[in-house]
Amino acid sequence: MMQQKQADIAIIGAGIVGLAMAYHLVQQGKSVVVFERNSRALGASFRNFGLVWTIGQPPGRIYERALYGRSVWKDIAAKTGLRCLETGSLHLAYHDDEAAVIEEFAQTEGIHCSMLTAAQTADKSKAYKQQGLKAALWSPMEMMLDPRQASATIASWLEEQHAVSFRFNTAVNGISMPFIETPTEKWTVGQVYVCAGADFETLYPKAFAEAPLTKCKLQMLRTVPQPGNWQLGPALSTGLSMVYYASFAHCKSLSALKQRINESFPEYQKYGVHLLVSQNGAGELSLGDSHEYGHTVDPFDKEHINQMILQYLPNFLQAPTLDIQERWHGVYPKLTNGEHDLVLHPEKGVTIVNGLGGAGMTLSFGLAKELTAQL
Repeated sequence: MMQQKQADIAIIGAGIVGLAMAYHLVQQGKSVVVFERNSRALGASFRNFGLVWTIGQPPGRIYERALYGRSVWKDIAAKTGLRCLETGSLHLAYHDDEAAVIEEFAQTEGIHCSMLTAAQTADKSKAYKQQGLKAALWSPMEMMLDPRQASATIASWLEEQHAVSFRFNTAVNGISMPFIETPTEKWTVGQVYVCAGADFETLYPKAFAEAPLTKCKLQMLRTVPQPGNWQLGPALSTGLSMVYYASFAHCKSLSALKQRINESFPEYQKYGVHLLVSQNGAGELSLGDSHEYGHTVDPFDKEHINQMILQYLPNFLQAPTLDIQERWHGVYPKLTNGEHDLVLHPEKGVTIVNGLGGAGMTLSFGLAKELTAQL
């Protein structure tokens, strides 16, 4: 016999967007049920660098959203024991055009960062190639955590401490407000948040088809644990990321850097390859990534993209080993209109929350705070 259940709010998807919504809703005293089709969140929330990447967010409202998310991660880490390291980040400049962008960006109002000389950079990290370094952009705000642990840790904490009901291995294939039916249960709910990530096909496909939304496939690699308790320290990045991230877009000096990279690394630009390095608690380095766009995602990874990533690393990274133990790809939703989130209301009582691009770990809590404040 089908069980009858009731909750104030239902959330579809137990990735970081759905968890961020649940986190804020329970603080308003709402009863929450979360449906997740898999045994755990396995999408973009599981397959990323594990970086709270504030430096990649444009100044103003979105950067402030990232700073709020950072504060929530710190709070959750303190309450759950989730390992969350405040490492900061370094963008390394080995060319005059990269140094020019850093010098200009460091003057951006409201961004916690500074330009370092080569000597000052050496005080922050021992993991980069010192030879030829001209300058670096230091941001103290970035944090590293393990994405393969984070979502499960938050879900367990929300369930145990805040009475959130999780229904894993339970796909929701249709919503008939105020009812959600699964094979074994029928829930009556007052409101639904659809946080389905890159699944545009199951729920409200017409709304997704009409939205300025596509999918981004990214390829990443992970090394074996670094020997001798070697520590990366700050997350490392390069001029390739200055070209990629919207946070640098206002810099007039960026055009010269873009021109050189387009001419020198056309294949990197073709596949949206830029380089980030982070480290997890096991000492493994996460390396990547690439960006290929389209509604149909190629299931086969391109080994030459992986090789492009590996070949560029010695330009700035000095790690004891780059022996690779894992290669994978992730898929995340990407807005094509330059916005940073997509919030739709396909029917009364239903809200779609999507389109955070590759910044879900950084921006989800801030967006969820804004949306739940409207209740």
